[in-house]
Amino acid sequence: MNARFIRHVGSLLAVGVLAGCAAPGSGDVASNPQTTPSVSTSSARSPAPLAFDSHLANVPAAQPSQTPSLADAQPITSGPDASNFEQKGKASWYGRMFHGRKTASGEKFNMNAMTAAHRTLPLASWVRVTNEANHKTVVVKINDRGPYVHGRVIDLSYAAAAVLGMRGSGTQKVKIEGLTQQEARTARQEQAQALADDSVN
Repeated sequence: MNARFIRHVGSLLAVGVLAGCAAPGSGDVASNPQTTPSVSTSSARSPAPLAFDSHLANVPAAQPSQTPSLADAQPITSGPDASNFEQKGKASWYGRMFHGRKTASGEKFNMNAMTAAHRTLPLASWVRVTNEANHKTVVVKINDRGPYVHGRVIDLSYAAAAVLGMRGSGTQKVKIEGLTQQEARTARQEQAQALADDSVN
């Protein structure tokens, strides 16, 4: 019986030793990291969102950009067409007291520029003003509002009044004719040349 018991215990010890050798311990994992099992978390969480404007600029657009180029730009018009306008009445002028002040158009009033104030004509439109007494003419840009004195239809700059020969009188009966932008450009060139010739003579 004792011999049978000893054989039985010996068999149990042998099985225990063999099982211990087969199970990996901590020393086995440290010495062979390649055998360490890895756990994937890619399916466990969603990817983090991109930071604002960090990579989005590199993502190609689904369709080509539709931003218009300069080749598609339309010609820029320099002002309104006042060619259908005609008026007669009394003109006045303003000068040094208002020089440098802001006009209705946002420009600073320059008493030496060819400009005028009118109550209703579009700002940036151009007109030809004729002195009915001496038939002198001047082309001016409307960049201000006025005059607000009863009986007056246009307020000219000091320089425009000088061309019409009405600085001394202060007011004068005039005829106002609206111009297209092209007519204004041509008339201004002719006027500049005439003024240059007068200064030489």
